[in-house]
Amino acid sequence: MDHSAHHTGPAHDHATHEGHAEHGEHAGATWGTAVKATLHCLTGCAIGEILGMVIGTALLWGNVPTMVLAIALAFLFGYSFTLFAVRRAGLDLKTAIKVALAADTVSIAVMELVDNAIIALTPDAMDAHLSDGLFWSALLGGFAVAFLITTPVNKWMIGRGKGHAVVHAYH
Repeated sequence: MDHSAHHTGPAHDHATHEGHAEHGEHAGATWGTAVKATLHCLTGCAIGEILGMVIGTALLWGNVPTMVLAIALAFLFGYSFTLFAVRRAGLDLKTAIKVALAADTVSIAVMELVDNAIIALTPDAMDAHLSDGLFWSALLGGFAVAFLITTPVNKWMIGRGKGHAVVHAYH
């Protein structure tokens, strides 16, 4: 059945329709958007993880409690950045928490898994002290590799309307 006769307005061009340039991909699923989303996530994760590592190491905690604290703080700071941003956009606390969880959970989890695996697998890094170059090189190297692995994950999620795509509705 030909439906063209039912359309009385101007022709509907999906290629020029704002936000729908490519039907197989969510608007904004560019590498640039993915890099920005990953840097946002990395910032929160890095602050939390470094703080956790510094606290655990300074208090002479063992490796496991130090890593647990670092990972918990990475999630806390990672979620906090998004939570504060969407609260400023006018969302109530309950909705803002849901948005932060939807936007950041996978990104933070991938970042923490990769980063902590690199730290754990780097010989002697878990026993290094805050004053050791090995401590900082393993930590920062882990962040760099985690960024490289998490960016395509974020691009894929944003392209499907997930992850940081959820936050873009509030910018």
